[in-house]
Amino acid sequence: MTDELPELRASDADRERVAEQLRDALAEGRLDMEEFEERLEATYAARTYGELTPITRDLPGAVPSPRISMVKQPVDDGSWSSRIVGGEGTSAWGVAVLSGFERKGRWTVPKRFNSFTFMGGGEIDLREANFADREVVVNCVAVMGGLNVIVPPGVEVVVRGIGIMGGFDHREEGRPGDPGAPRVIVTGFAFWGGVGVERKLTRAERQRLKEERRQEKLERREARKELQGSRDGGLDDMFDALDEARDLIRERHDERRERHEERRDRHRERREDRRRRHDGDY
Repeated sequence: MTDELPELRASDADRERVAEQLRDALAEGRLDMEEFEERLEATYAARTYGELTPITRDLPGAVPSPRISMVKQPVDDGSWSSRIVGGEGTSAWGVAVLSGFERKGRWTVPKRFNSFTFMGGGEIDLREANFADREVVVNCVAVMGGLNVIVPPGVEVVVRGIGIMGGFDHREEGRPGDPGAPRVIVTGFAFWGGVGVERKLTRAERQRLKEERRQEKLERREARKELQGSRDGGLDDMFDALDEARDLIRERHDERRERHEERRDRHRERREDRRRRHDGDY
């Protein structure tokens, strides 16, 4: 944020943008958990832009103060309706021949995305993507190679591919989508290869949910303290112990899942690196 209009009142959306930047910084290792919690508390306590400014001043991608306009503009609020943007898409195809490719991050999926791998691999990550239409087709052709399609929770998935000595992953089919969410049709052909489809959250979203659970735990603890005068103290301690045990089990489960995903990503990167070295790409 800039120092313009430091006394201008900040909105909930302004505070949430700063909080999201802090979550990204935590996920990237720029902040430790203690710094993150201190800054997050200061963010939600801030009332003006002047109070929000120093919180992210030393972080990349600081959000500038918005220009004041009397005309209401559409806001990208992260809802499904805001992510279906129309247009032609920012990338229409991906090809990997004895190599690899990936589409991930902020990009716009066209109505039809074509991908091809021959003795190579590709990753098509839709978790942070916008969509050109309510229904998009991801066409995958894998010949002695593999393709992996990653979708966010809430998206309806339909798999129509054909495999010959290969296959398509159908595990994510059959789940109804959220209201207004896009529909992703995965189609194509796999010969001595495979097309995987998986549904998972981004690292930033996992961190956000973890923070929400921590806040809920604190709120439950405060509510119990208010009733402590009419409740046995030993019973209150028992509830605290149950909360901590439940949170510990959940955190360990999340950590195992993250380690598994990291190992899988490292294995994929090493495999692509070996292919590039074998092919003399560098």
